[in-house]
Amino acid sequence: MRITVEGVNEGQPIPGPFAFAVPDPKEHMSLSDNRNPKVVWDGVPEGTRGFALLVVDPDAPTDASDVNQDGKTVPADLPRADFYHWVLVDIPADVRQIDEGEDADGVVPRGKEIGQTAKGIRGANDYTDFLAGDPDMKGVYGGYDGPCPPWNDERLHHYTFTVYALDVTSLGLSGESRGPQVVEAMQGHILDQASVTGTYTLNPNV
Repeated sequence: MRITVEGVNEGQPIPGPFAFAVPDPKEHMSLSDNRNPKVVWDGVPEGTRGFALLVVDPDAPTDASDVNQDGKTVPADLPRADFYHWVLVDIPADVRQIDEGEDADGVVPRGKEIGQTAKGIRGANDYTDFLAGDPDMKGVYGGYDGPCPPWNDERLHHYTFTVYALDVTSLGLSGESRGPQVVEAMQGHILDQASVTGTYTLNPNV
């Protein structure tokens, strides 16, 4: 399989319009266009009955106590964990692309709906947890929401877009499906997969 994420090149910075936030010299960061990039895939193996799409950042801090705090930094050697930015499952077998802005176009306070769309079933991304303590932003964040690493993080973050070709039409997930649930449900059903990884930081010193 092959995947193309327009504007996202392997190992290169992700453009600001695809991010949740961009650097701001006065406020450290400001909200961005938060548009999903166009994703196209081909070279699909025989027997494919559906697809899943995940975007994951493996560089999320495991301790958020110093995140976005003036006078502090998040050290590069702090243990990290996966943060899922896009969870889309049960994509029909005849779909080969998701257009720019089709799943996300702007930051939506309190999130976007999960559930059925024309291109599959939206699960919940990890902003659902990250923003749970913010009374103005908390909610269930469905579909795509772009990069917003801590502006004081010493580590460059990586964002891997992966399309999976599956031998089932449905993973049987319902409700607020999350990235790890999708990974578990796909085991034994993956015929092929393709990925591309871009980078992003809000720290001007990284």
